[in-house]
Amino acid sequence: GGAVRAVWKQAARDGGGVVALDGGPVGTPGRVPVTRRTDARAEAVADGWGAVEGRIDRRGMPLTGLANAAIDRIAPDPATFAAGLAAYGESGLLYYRAESPDPLIARQIAAWDPWLDWARTRYDVHFETTAGILHRAQPSATLARLAEAVRALDPFHLAGLSPVVTITGSLLLALALAERAGDPDTLWTAANVDEDWQAELWGQDALAGQALANKRREYDAAVTFLTALD
Repeated sequence: GGAVRAVWKQAARDGGGVVALDGGPVGTPGRVPVTRRTDARAEAVADGWGAVEGRIDRRGMPLTGLANAAIDRIAPDPATFAAGLAAYGESGLLYYRAESPDPLIARQIAAWDPWLDWARTRYDVHFETTAGILHRAQPSATLARLAEAVRALDPFHLAGLSPVVTITGSLLLALALAERAGDPDTLWTAANVDEDWQAELWGQDALAGQALANKRREYDAAVTFLTALD
């Protein structure tokens, strides 16, 4: 039920920056025209529509989905959406370290500590890290500053940031990506230290491999979306 047949010949952006199919504007599910945030984003969304052959499945058009989310879901109340993302700062991937073995501990330190250091400097905050999975509260000043950083983003940046936060399990890695503090591959590797370790030890089954590939596609789409905003 998520697909309909494509009946247009050309997808492009018009002179006003609206994504158009054969000259007619593309609308969000809320019937708002998909306008440009930047020329690059409009072109990227238009390219997604232009690549469609046969039946349309919006699930396979992630850039359009992110644009729709920004316009329909986030723009009406960006503060509430930002607060939901900022909550990930309370319990992120980088705070919780392995208790053993030593090679995994060392790998986590190498991959994660640079991003904690970056965030400390960037936001003038302190983090509490711990070995194990028991919750360790973060300082209230840290949470407030991270929330302020997220709240300062516009709806389109929030839309691009959201899947990166949920896929990586880290608000800090997502903010580093959004602020161009690190390249996408390095941040992806940091987010998957534990999974890569387990795969090296025990191998990776087909289902886990497919799930990881799906996550990477969503991550790459968010990277493309955020890159096109600047």
